[in-house]
Amino acid sequence: MKAASGYKIILYLMLIIGVIMTFIPFYWMIISSVRPESEIFSRGINFIPNPKNLSLNNYVDLFKTTRMSRWLINSAITATITSVFAVFLGAMGGFAFAKYKFFGKNFLFMLVLSLAVIPQFVTIIPVFALMNKLRLVNTYWSLILPFSANAFVVFLMRQYFIDIPSDLLDSARIDGCSEFRIFLNIVLPISKPVLGAAGIFVFQNMWNQYLWPLVMMQSDKMFTFPVGLASISTLYTIKHGMLSAGSFISTIPLIIIFLALQKQFVAGLTAGALKE
Repeated sequence: MKAASGYKIILYLMLIIGVIMTFIPFYWMIISSVRPESEIFSRGINFIPNPKNLSLNNYVDLFKTTRMSRWLINSAITATITSVFAVFLGAMGGFAFAKYKFFGKNFLFMLVLSLAVIPQFVTIIPVFALMNKLRLVNTYWSLILPFSANAFVVFLMRQYFIDIPSDLLDSARIDGCSEFRIFLNIVLPISKPVLGAAGIFVFQNMWNQYLWPLVMMQSDKMFTFPVGLASISTLYTIKHGMLSAGSFISTIPLIIIFLALQKQFVAGLTAGALKE
């Protein structure tokens, strides 16, 4: 009993240390966003700010001197539309791999999974050439289309759909439902946990995309939030206060979405983990 109690104490201490280490950079980002630029590194890394000098000037300057509002809108549009497309198409692909039998099924599934390990920078040049040929460079579609099919989402959906009873689908077929109607009216409504988990995954990935928008977008008006935020700094000047303010703003939508879909996210990740 004493050994077990000692093990729990050590475990809890490690978890507490992990939480503190994770929170420290976030705390530093917040206090730097409300400090004057001259105070951020004036005395090294100082975690205790002077309350008299705290203000929201960095946030005000960020929106006044940059296209921050437009960059947020661009990121929100591309991330939302891509999430909808990726989740819907991934659900269709996962359903097909889970519930249908066809020639080359296992080979095709392995081929889809292999796409998940291909580094993004390998596909930049050919996809850019394709987008340029289609005259989609510097448009939202150049960011949405390449990420509308996600191999991880297909895999996640397949693993969830395997546990859906086939008798339920057969009953719907006997009642005259088409395959698409079965998918739309039966499968999707009972798959909210995995849909929420996949949606959060894709949205976060798209919201934080930097390299792809940097290549595809040619005007600052079309920059997404990460690219626009990076453009604030130049070779000779780095505005730490504004960067911290922008970084904090960028975390707010992700936190809101995660809190709103937290139950679906946890349920989706643990679905299929236990077998009766």
